[in-house]
Amino acid sequence: MSITGAVMVPHPPLIIPEVGRGQEKAIQATIDAYHQAARRLAAWKPDTVVVLSPHSVMYADYFHISPGTGAEGDFGRFRAPHAKVRVTYDRELVRLICQEADRADVPAGTMGEEDRQLDHGTMIPLWFLNQYDRNYQVVRIGLSGLPFSTHYRLGQCIQRAAERSEKRIAVIASGDLSHRLTKDGPYGFQEEGPAYDRRIMDVMGSGEFGGLFDFSEEFCEKAAECGHRSFVIMAGALDSLAVKAERLSHEGPFGVGYGICTYEAGGPAPGRDFLRQREEREREALEERKRKEDPYVHLARQTIEAWVRGCAGRTKKRIAVPEGLPEEMLARRAGVFVSLKVDGRLRGCIGTISPVRGSIAEEIMENAISAACRDPRFHPVEPEELDRLVYSVDVLGKTEEISSKEELDVKRYGVIVSRGARRGLLLPNLEGVDTVEEQIDIARQKAGIPEDAENIRLERFEVVRHF
Repeated sequence: MSITGAVMVPHPPLIIPEVGRGQEKAIQATIDAYHQAARRLAAWKPDTVVVLSPHSVMYADYFHISPGTGAEGDFGRFRAPHAKVRVTYDRELVRLICQEADRADVPAGTMGEEDRQLDHGTMIPLWFLNQYDRNYQVVRIGLSGLPFSTHYRLGQCIQRAAERSEKRIAVIASGDLSHRLTKDGPYGFQEEGPAYDRRIMDVMGSGEFGGLFDFSEEFCEKAAECGHRSFVIMAGALDSLAVKAERLSHEGPFGVGYGICTYEAGGPAPGRDFLRQREEREREALEERKRKEDPYVHLARQTIEAWVRGCAGRTKKRIAVPEGLPEEMLARRAGVFVSLKVDGRLRGCIGTISPVRGSIAEEIMENAISAACRDPRFHPVEPEELDRLVYSVDVLGKTEEISSKEELDVKRYGVIVSRGARRGLLLPNLEGVDTVEEQIDIARQKAGIPEDAENIRLERFEVVRHF
């Protein structure tokens, strides 16, 4: 069979009457829409419901699929222990999803479960569904810290597993929207909060899921969204299928956004292969970027590609300094940082504050290899990643000591924070670093300097950034 449809729903605990005790009336529009979505889902008569929950077991680099025959949970942490939900797991569909994920090189499986209790992100949608249908099994899947594209691929694995099964499969994407809509909300206000809600409801309400990839990780973090990755997996499960999308509700009276949409799946629709289209555009953009890259970035790329491919072939290859480089790269010495990104996420960054090699070119080459293979925050770059890497090279100017933070500008100057032998550096004009205070604090943490430490030394420097 295949995917019959999907729903996008929130999971505020107070929406359950035993928890809300009257407070739930403040989100009556959400409650009414939830019932509508649950009735529609029940009408599809699913044999199995795949629940995607941000509050299930979550790992940075792995999708956890709940194992075993079943599980239960209650709302005890929300002062309603008598309100319970029990599920029976579809072990066969779990097996098929794991197989498809393995074939697609998507890290997903049943290992690593620490708590078998159902989470509220799973229980709340099923509490509503249970009022209209109880004749179904469940597959519960957590999210990960992996890129949005990998979440979409997991959704595609769910679809392929559904096609191999003999069952009707529905998907529930559980997730609140922004948690930063109002100043008096539990998480305060951030301008990205209302902006996220507007944008996500436009995308999800229209069913044009390609727009999910237009949200940067930094923007989502500032908005304090909850369900974006759930929505992306759901979109992948509907990949290349015709979809009848309907927006049922959106509100945020408690400073948290709640959105509900439904998606009835139809037949094949080749024009709705959103990830393939996205990757094609990215490939074209990267090729254009390669054509336009200056000698600094080109040298970093040459060095990394030769080294990574050499390592894969067990023959480490360090290229010689190429001929024809600009004179400045050969005659001048300077500190250099090489940064790598994949899908907008940092993939490695290593550099030198002061020059340690004979030229800028040599500095770039050594730091490029270190950024790709020696950054302790990441595993070494693999050959299959090379075509997706986006490079930047920062050439540092001379540092100068300053007497106060007022002499800094987060866009113009990088900062060095030091105390004794401890020294931490942060480059200027970084995405997600908006204030001098943030800049200093990050550099201080990198140096391992305590927050209350005295006799802190500040230095600033300018950079020439090459893309």
